[in-house]
Amino acid sequence: MVGGACYPTADTIRAALWAVGTAPGIATVSGAFYMVDPDGDRVLSFADCAVVPEPTPAQLADIAVATARDRRRIVGDEPVVAFLSYSTKGSAAGPRIERIQAAVAALRRLSPPLDFAFDGELQSDAALELDVAARKAPGSPVGGRANVLIFPDLDSGNIAYKLVQRLGGWSALGPILQGVARPISDLSRGATVHDIVDTAAIAVSQALEEAR
Repeated sequence: MVGGACYPTADTIRAALWAVGTAPGIATVSGAFYMVDPDGDRVLSFADCAVVPEPTPAQLADIAVATARDRRRIVGDEPVVAFLSYSTKGSAAGPRIERIQAAVAALRRLSPPLDFAFDGELQSDAALELDVAARKAPGSPVGGRANVLIFPDLDSGNIAYKLVQRLGGWSALGPILQGVARPISDLSRGATVHDIVDTAAIAVSQALEEAR
């Protein structure tokens, strides 16, 4: 299903939960945007940008796992996950930073271990730029090469994707709902015709992958 062009996200999510419910083993429904640069050479996954206002450490961990899994299905490359913050590896302190650190710790405790690289807390420049990562987060398995960005809250995720889209000229595909039992996409009410077509194509590809 693709919906939401004329309705708020909450309405689309309620319809999805009523119609198909959550996916087995998933506790958190979230929404990811696939941000494509103007040349089409780079794709970044932004999550959660649509659903959970103040995710707990456990919810952040769920969002990271769901986004990494869907990136493999949708983009086809290996996810490299960065948990974003205003701090990099303890450069600042406080409860908001501790929440990100707890999310990363929760992922590290999973058994069997996850099969994708992840790290945090990282500032966005340390996550995306190799030279900055070398100074701020030397030795990080993610620093400078992240392609999945996990935002600390809905405010930062939603603001970031809209700024990258409107000021940077990137395409924003989604939000692709994660954690529901069937492929569901929730368009922004600011979606263009191209956004609708691209998001529908993603939903079709997800459905074909499930059919296999």
